[in-house]
Amino acid sequence: MAMQSWGILAETGGTNNFWFLALGLLLIVLLILVIVLMKYLNLWIQAYFSKAGISLFQLVGMSLRKINPGVVVRAKVSAVQARVPAETGDLEAHYLAGGNVVNVVRSLIAADRAGLDIDFKRAAAIDLAGRDVLEAVRTCVNPKVIDCPDTSRGKAEVSAMAKDGIQVLAKARVTVRTNINRLVGGATEETIIARVGEGIVSTIGSSDSHKDVLENPDLISKTVLSKGLDSGTAFEILSIDIADVDIGKNIGARLQADQAEADKRIAQAKAEERRAMAVAREQEMKAEVMANRAKVVENEAEVPLAIAEAFRGGRIGVMDYLRLKNIEADTSMRDKFGGKGDSSQGPKGPDKR
Repeated sequence: MAMQSWGILAETGGTNNFWFLALGLLLIVLLILVIVLMKYLNLWIQAYFSKAGISLFQLVGMSLRKINPGVVVRAKVSAVQARVPAETGDLEAHYLAGGNVVNVVRSLIAADRAGLDIDFKRAAAIDLAGRDVLEAVRTCVNPKVIDCPDTSRGKAEVSAMAKDGIQVLAKARVTVRTNINRLVGGATEETIIARVGEGIVSTIGSSDSHKDVLENPDLISKTVLSKGLDSGTAFEILSIDIADVDIGKNIGARLQADQAEADKRIAQAKAEERRAMAVAREQEMKAEVMANRAKVVENEAEVPLAIAEAFRGGRIGVMDYLRLKNIEADTSMRDKFGGKGDSSQGPKGPDKR
């Protein structure tokens, strides 16, 4: 009897333990559900009453996929309220790709109100390309004014020179509108500024006189606008207005003065070269004269030897020798009277002038 009583008690205790364990597991599950409901209940209620079509399990799945449910719900609610097509899966995919989901939905709403043809895929592509899609839509509706040149880079005016050599300083204001179709892959504002500046320089440079530019500043805007400078850019140029035109320096006169100064220096260098060559030639001629004088003295030194040889050979006599000496004395005297000095003294020293 005792053994049977202990067996009945053991069976009764095991059954109670099983129910206690089941009750504990149920409480844990209920606690988890309460926590989940407390975390996602507000978002689910917001999505439910806005008819966004996002369930509680979808919210939990977003958290598991590292997606911020609040961002997706807020974007989907805005799209639904504005009657703009946007699927929840597309919003999640754009969020995972690193895009700005709320900004894309806002741009879709703005484009829909403005009557622009833009869908979610194009808006998402623009956003992922690094462009501010909302700002692009706003610029498409409300055109933007760009200063040329960009004053933020420290340059206030575009400088160019007319054909008469006068520098002309111009400042333009370019009104542009975003071209949604060319926004992805299109050039930015820097390209517009560079092209407009190039067009201003080309137009001023082709003018015959700076007075033509001052009299008709709209000639610059018309010429630049007709060149189609918005090709390949993300913008459409609506107008180019010349805000200011001023006269700068006389570049032509300064260039001519610099050229004249350079020509003068070249002429001076060539004259100095010719003078140096003349001085060198003069020194060469003096050296040649001294060499010739040395040869004369050398030849004159052979005359007494020749006379002595003639005496020994009997070809001249004493009278002939005296007659020669008389002629030399007479010649020397005449030279002294004529101011030529004594030619028998040999070559003179170098000229000390």
